[in-house]
Amino acid sequence: MPKRLSRDARPTDINQAAYQMVRRSTGTANPEPHPPKVSQSEISRVMSAMGRKGGKIGGKRRLKTMTKEQRSKVAAKAARTRWKNAEQDR
Repeated sequence: MPKRLSRDARPTDINQAAYQMVRRSTGTANPEPHPPKVSQSEISRVMSAMGRKGGKIGGKRRLKTMTKEQRSKVAAKAARTRWKNAEQDR
């Protein structure tokens, strides 16, 4: 089922509506252009680029706003997780 447009495609002006009706009835109306097909890999590539950009900005901004105690707590938790994963790999 096609998605609905948020705005009605019909014109509000009566003259434009009449013009479109005549074009449709005579068969001279231009067909609605279809959006270009985008592959799943292209979508994935664009989304990963967006995520990388947000990640780069987020980490820097987070460090600027954190206190020294908060940074220390986060670093200790990260170290514990790394060591825990290293022990499980053995």
